[in-house]
Amino acid sequence: MSSQSTITTMEITTVEKPMPQRVAIIGAGPGGLAASMLLASRGLEVDVYERQSTVGGRTQTWEQDGYRFDLGPTFFLYPRVLEEIFEACGRPLKDEMDLVQVDPQYRLVFEGRGRIDATPDVESMERQIAAIAPGQEGGFARFLEDNRRKLERARPILERAFPGIRSLFAADILGALPHLRPWSVDRELKKYFSDPLVRIAFSFQSKYLGMSPYQCPSLFTILAFLEYEYGVHHAIGGIGKVSEAMQRVAEHHGAQFHFGVPVTGLEFDGRRVRAVESSLGRREYDSVVINGDFAQVVPQLVPDHLRKGWNDRRIEKAKYSCSTFMLYLGIEGIEADLPHHTIHIPTTYTDALDAIEPRHELHDNPPFYIQNACVTDPGQAPDGHSTLYVLVPVTHQTGSVDWAAEAPRYRQLILDRLDEFGIKNLEQRIRTERMITPADWQSNHFVHRGAVFNLAHSMDQMLHKRPGNRFADVEGLYLAGGGTHPGSGLPVIYESARISSDLLCQDLGISGSEIDPGEPGSTEKTESKLNEDEDHAAA
Repeated sequence: MSSQSTITTMEITTVEKPMPQRVAIIGAGPGGLAASMLLASRGLEVDVYERQSTVGGRTQTWEQDGYRFDLGPTFFLYPRVLEEIFEACGRPLKDEMDLVQVDPQYRLVFEGRGRIDATPDVESMERQIAAIAPGQEGGFARFLEDNRRKLERARPILERAFPGIRSLFAADILGALPHLRPWSVDRELKKYFSDPLVRIAFSFQSKYLGMSPYQCPSLFTILAFLEYEYGVHHAIGGIGKVSEAMQRVAEHHGAQFHFGVPVTGLEFDGRRVRAVESSLGRREYDSVVINGDFAQVVPQLVPDHLRKGWNDRRIEKAKYSCSTFMLYLGIEGIEADLPHHTIHIPTTYTDALDAIEPRHELHDNPPFYIQNACVTDPGQAPDGHSTLYVLVPVTHQTGSVDWAAEAPRYRQLILDRLDEFGIKNLEQRIRTERMITPADWQSNHFVHRGAVFNLAHSMDQMLHKRPGNRFADVEGLYLAGGGTHPGSGLPVIYESARISSDLLCQDLGISGSEIDPGEPGSTEKTESKLNEDEDHAAA
């Protein structure tokens, strides 16, 4: 009798995990870095394309002959936004780098009339204001109190998307709109200070947006307030250390950086972006974030017929910020009496601003800014030496200034002005030097018209009138940086990346609330149900 063995086979079903959705980020400037951190920490597969050999864009710190210089921004205002982004990625900012508050936050030197060493110390500020303009000191405390309320009410304006005019009718936005008064920062400050010189002390900050305080919208009195309320901070080692820390966190969450790889084109399926083309070949993506200079990069990558809202004609007619003439000087000697930041206000201040806009010409007695980083961070130069970063606001490229001819003359003029200012024998002490003109910003740093603060922040180019964080004309395309909402300046550029990242995740069905709070990629921002179409986009 034979026996028969029966073998029962159990079928095992394996559930495959879905492939992560893929995102390309074009540009590793501050907006692209913030987006790479946030998106990678939420589980997306992130590729960052950068034409240069390092991260940071204009937030790089570069070295020459043993001297280290910030290329663009030299300080941090309002670090709260960046701190929240690092926290959302599970890596506290304080653990990644060293930020120190400088006090005085800067020295304002008024030609022929005295100076103010700006400080959060209210009593000290009132004494200094009274010394140059007796009777004006009482406005300082009122300025702080009113702008504290203004910032709180205005935060919804800075922290959500504005895809269209209907966005203005959300309840919190309606409460904030009264602060968008249709007059200038200078006029708004007349409520506190009748003396024009004192008003300059609280309005020159409009240059952070590349605008004149006589044209910049009144909302931006909050810029000066942020300095006094939250301080001015220096990144030890230079601003580039912040960018490097952002890269580390993004890579920790899986982001891939491709250096020396400019994007040569985007591929579209109708109105949807499908792929990125570069020297690495064609790669398909679910979404694309553009972080390059808006007016320079978007027309190169998105065909004109797909840009109904921001076609070539509108970009050409748009208003742009000022530019800057830069000198980076490594010098022998230490300028111990010069604070970390100094702003020189000449007697010709108003005329010099008019020379920038609307006259578009060079002025021979312009305001200028000096960073003397080594008084705080001596490692930026060899022993016994210093770095001086000199910035002069000038007109953007209009064809009215031939920088090939003017640059040597203007360099000498500024060196002479610095000598008159009190930095003696400067030219003889220069050991290394670099100069950047608006023409250089345009040709070497890919900045449209050399307008380093991007599109102007005029009332007709704010909120829904700015290129949207979700670029409305093309599906799957998002913007981060100074050319979209909320605008220029590091805190708001980081905020633009946060808004755009939340919109992108919403469109892909990824919510911050779906992330396990115990994992490194967790975030407390559970309000990522952003719906631009219904004007309820909240950061």
